[in-house]
Amino acid sequence: MKTRPLTTAVLLGVLLTFFALGLWAWQQRAPAEAPAPQRADPARLQRMHSPVLGPAGAPVTIVEFFDPSCEACRAFHPFVKALLEQYPSEVKLVIRYAPFHPGSDSVVKLLEAARRQGLYQPVLEAVLDAQPAWADHAQPNPSLAFAAAKQAGLDIERALQDMQRPEMAALLQQEVEDLNALYVEKTPTFFVNGRGLTRFGPESLAELVAEEVAIARRARPGP
Repeated sequence: MKTRPLTTAVLLGVLLTFFALGLWAWQQRAPAEAPAPQRADPARLQRMHSPVLGPAGAPVTIVEFFDPSCEACRAFHPFVKALLEQYPSEVKLVIRYAPFHPGSDSVVKLLEAARRQGLYQPVLEAVLDAQPAWADHAQPNPSLAFAAAKQAGLDIERALQDMQRPEMAALLQQEVEDLNALYVEKTPTFFVNGRGLTRFGPESLAELVAEEVAIARRARPGP
């Protein structure tokens, strides 16, 4: 089975522009007191409420602990999408929220409200595109994220009502409990089929995904 090349001139241009900024921002966060384990508790990695991009039955699962305010998460986003495109039937992405920055919790609720309207991906893209405008860590302005979501087609009035549901607060509480249990203190943090990255970077993520895809292919029954 042939797969399309992961890197193209356009993708490289995006990564060179955004990844350098995102990596710098990621490195500015205080060092974690304990590293994420090399093998993570599956029960902590994915919950019934977790958004999934890609085929539900894919044999390889990327779990990303994600903060919508995080520059590095924005920088990694096109790269992660490229991995999903490279392995369209073999890889899925599970998004877990790590609302470390001020204002991130309300944007997480916005994304979940968008999911109720079947608009999760377009609103996610719009929120990340608008991130430089709304995600100032000193003075965040989530209203600009809401405006971007409305431009993507979200019914804001309905979304604001959904954001007040008790299950939204419960979801955030569960996310925080899991990221603490897994020692996740920086975003993005990735696990691939439960395995943590040995080093931070897109190449390390791509290598780990390729390893797990190869294992899954070998395990498939022959014709």
